[in-house]
Amino acid sequence: MMRYRGHLAAAFVALLGATVATLIVPLAVRRMIDHGFSGAETNLIDKYFAMLVVVAAALAIASACRYYYVTWLGERVVADLRAAVFAHITRLSPAFFDTAKSGEVVSRLTADTTQIKATVGATASQALRNFLLFVGAMIMMVVTSPRLSGMVLLAIPFVVVPMIVFGRQVRRKSRFAQDTLADASAYASEAIGAVRTLQAFTNEDFASNRFSDAVERAFQAARASTKARAVLTAIAIFIVFASIVCVLWIGATDVLAGRLTGGSLSQFVLYSVIAAASLGELSQVWGEIALASGAAERLSELLNTRSAIRTPDNPTPLPDPVRGEVSFEAVSFAYPGVPQAGVLSGITTTIRPGETVALVGPSGAGKSTLFHLILRFYDPTAGTLRLDGVDLRHVDLDALRKRMALVPQDTVVFGASIAENIRYGRPEASLDEIKAAARAAHAEEFVLSLENGYDTMVGERGVTLSGGQRQRIAIARAVLNDAPVLLLDEATSALDAESEVQVQEALETLMQDRTTLVIAHRLATVLKADRILVLDKGVIVEEGDHQSLVEKGGLYARLAKLQFETGAAALNGNGDVKAAE
Repeated sequence: MMRYRGHLAAAFVALLGATVATLIVPLAVRRMIDHGFSGAETNLIDKYFAMLVVVAAALAIASACRYYYVTWLGERVVADLRAAVFAHITRLSPAFFDTAKSGEVVSRLTADTTQIKATVGATASQALRNFLLFVGAMIMMVVTSPRLSGMVLLAIPFVVVPMIVFGRQVRRKSRFAQDTLADASAYASEAIGAVRTLQAFTNEDFASNRFSDAVERAFQAARASTKARAVLTAIAIFIVFASIVCVLWIGATDVLAGRLTGGSLSQFVLYSVIAAASLGELSQVWGEIALASGAAERLSELLNTRSAIRTPDNPTPLPDPVRGEVSFEAVSFAYPGVPQAGVLSGITTTIRPGETVALVGPSGAGKSTLFHLILRFYDPTAGTLRLDGVDLRHVDLDALRKRMALVPQDTVVFGASIAENIRYGRPEASLDEIKAAARAAHAEEFVLSLENGYDTMVGERGVTLSGGQRQRIAIARAVLNDAPVLLLDEATSALDAESEVQVQEALETLMQDRTTLVIAHRLATVLKADRILVLDKGVIVEEGDHQSLVEKGGLYARLAKLQFETGAAALNGNGDVKAAE
């Protein structure tokens, strides 16, 4: 909020003006009762009522200004907060997302920030307004009658203590309610994202029942929070107004005894009502603040989460231009969640600039993990990984990743136009550059066949496109990126034969003059690699080209025999093994 000191000051001035205008009213009432009703000063009635109209106008203007400025502050602060939280989330390392639920993170980004918006805006303004009214009314009560004010002050601890005690309960219960709602949101997000699988297995009723149970838990938690707030409000209101009744009874006896005028008692009553009402509203506002406090705690946890992978304070610059030499020096790695299960062990190898190296091995051998380390999604638990001789841990993260182009196995296509999806490779690219990248990726033909061409919206996760079309968009994105190091992760694994041929042609264009690492289970896609690294259980067990590895008769030869013989059998007896390859 302190970024907007001008608006904050204007809101406070308007709030102060409204408070002063409210506190003036009892003074006018007292003077009317004590002087205006006497025969000698009846003309004062007109003046006092005219003054009350002026006060009402001032109160209306000040209240309108207060509402505008505090609402503006609430909207502005929450917009900034959402942007800051999202920016922070995008900078967290994948280790955070290995355990966090995306639906819960989105819940914090939306529901929790909305709760804070209400507090920063209207609730905080009401709290400050009622606090100022309470303090001002108490001061004027002391000025009017110190004796009666002392009795009122004795009752304050009986109001404040329950507010503090129950306020803590409300805060705890509110936090729990928000957590349970986030769990429900996380499950809903996951189920909706996989709705085709859900329907394919006719699990609609199961999913609905599970979500209903989650929503019911959230309701029960919210009910407990609401019950605590209701008890807090009831206690505060009863104690406040019971105290007022006692004080009024004593004040009435003082008027009868001549120790206090009727006007002064009326003034004291009005101030005590203002103070009591303000304190009563504060008790309700306290519950709202407790809700926002729970939301703020959850957002603070997120904002205080430090990424396991960060740019060093004084990063080492990479050579310009980058040649693309990637070297592993005794690299070992285990994922943070399961440190006892090592994925890589003592990997040592060097990929020379412009070389195409294929990574082959059974599932779980550690191939994708090597990509994760090259992109520095994680750091090795032992050993060193270098790009052009520079330790990746000493390099600026953005500078490193801008030198990498990734074509993943599970192609990510966003719910935007084709042009915007390709532009993801280089946001500042022009439309001509996007079209050139699409042509290089053999994507332009299908793009131009669409009704809106490059402006065609592809739906969430590219649902309107085929697997081959999504893959070619990913390749166009990598072409546009024009990075010296290319990472291909099973880029053709899920394609039909025709699409695979088109994608393979696009990849061969992309791979020219680049250091390329290729992960492939389908060995036919790596026959042209300069070198093949065979991994098994996190260790490089074989190395060489296709022919030399086949002749060794090791793991690669067994994998090749299995796949190529299976491919030949699929030709229904034609016997064209070369075609299978």
